[in-house]
Amino acid sequence: MIRNARIPRGLTSVLADEPVDVIIANGRVADLAPRGNLTALGEVLEAGGAWLIPGLWDHHVHVMQWALVAEREDVGVARSAAHAAQIMAAAPALADGRRIGTGFRDALWPDSPTLEILDAATGEVPTYLINADVHSVWLNSAALRREGHHPDTTGVLREESAFEISRRLNDVDEQHGDDHVRRMTQDAAARGVVGLIDFDMAWNESSWARRLAGGFDSQRVEFGIYPEHLERAVAEGLRSGDRVRGATTDLVRVGPLKVITDGSLGTRTAACSHSYPGDPLNHGLLTVSPERLVELMTAATAAGLSCAVHAIGDVANSHALDAFARTGAWGTIEHAQLVAHADIPRFARLGVAASVQPEHAVDDRDLTDTIWAAQTALPFPLRALADAGADLRFGSDAPVSPLDPWAGIAAAVFRTRGARQAWHPEQEVDVSTALAASMYGGSATRAAIEPGAPADLVLCGDDPVLADEVAMRGMPVLATLLGGRLTHLR
Repeated sequence: MIRNARIPRGLTSVLADEPVDVIIANGRVADLAPRGNLTALGEVLEAGGAWLIPGLWDHHVHVMQWALVAEREDVGVARSAAHAAQIMAAAPALADGRRIGTGFRDALWPDSPTLEILDAATGEVPTYLINADVHSVWLNSAALRREGHHPDTTGVLREESAFEISRRLNDVDEQHGDDHVRRMTQDAAARGVVGLIDFDMAWNESSWARRLAGGFDSQRVEFGIYPEHLERAVAEGLRSGDRVRGATTDLVRVGPLKVITDGSLGTRTAACSHSYPGDPLNHGLLTVSPERLVELMTAATAAGLSCAVHAIGDVANSHALDAFARTGAWGTIEHAQLVAHADIPRFARLGVAASVQPEHAVDDRDLTDTIWAAQTALPFPLRALADAGADLRFGSDAPVSPLDPWAGIAAAVFRTRGARQAWHPEQEVDVSTALAASMYGGSATRAAIEPGAPADLVLCGDDPVLADEVAMRGMPVLATLLGGRLTHLR
């Protein structure tokens, strides 16, 4: 029993606001009634009048890359390329002799990343700096040689070349990596997270099967499959929603085919209808052609796999929606950061969920106003998508933003952080939509606490429906339950 809890309005069809007791049995909500009207038959969690909500999900995480941030140098504070190089010069080398930094944002730096700047500061120690958007990596000469690349004038690798570097950096000792993942997912539980979608660029089934065998039990997980593994997934009969083969629990399931079709805003490679400032020939790039996208989605759909299509620029979003229409695929468009006005209603018409990361709008507001100033499509159009009936699903894209659903909810509702004025407040969504988008199934499903619902629950110190921006970001999470089992207790 959870005794003496309150459920915010909109999150139950049974009772709201007044204190209730909730009975949990067999991993589900069995009953709820006004306080004192039910008999406890097992353990009791005293809520003390705290607020009970359904568990939160992060619908877009790169699990290993986020977990390893804990041992990498933060260069997000760098004010210039020279400053970033100085930070890395003072950073300790990891056990394998490499220095790895993460989180730099170079688009508005007064200088540009060059090999000369990085080499002068870091010498012969292989040094890697991963862009906050993960779509580019800046390496010194020693790192380039180590990775088999011939040094050029910048040392910057973009898109697939950058992804390959990240895959290599993430390929750590299994036990070492799993220890970091365990700590990371426990931290997520402490923020009320009960589930996540893992988009690590790897064959993820074996990794999660190993973690389950090792006792992992703090989250529900669905994992992505990338195009290079699609043939194997189909041949081995993996279908979205199936549990990991050989597992004795249903905590980890097969997720979607993940296809990255364009670049990113920060790396200036998102595929857009208008060119980037000062570079009239640069409209970004499509990393997968429309024809190839249709082929991949057709194969996935025929095999029972849903699709998650990365599309940031408006051109990429148009092609992704076209592919969903042509193939009959189901799933999500990941990011949807810049969407043509005519494409907004297509999400709902096609039943394609918009898997978005609201905190990115706050992180990149200055970048968007500068780099996308000439674009005519809508940037970060949360309210427009919601009003058109699209299913919103929130995530962090960790490590691009920290894995904290309350930050995403606050960004969606208030469109700011700290004392800054709200950015494009017309694209704010109401708190009930933001909360629903942060739960499994998204805003279209509207998770609720009622008999029969999964006992994936979060006990909050404040009422999230009434919280202001600061309170939302600092929301105290008193307890998190996964199938009625405590994964966090404050």
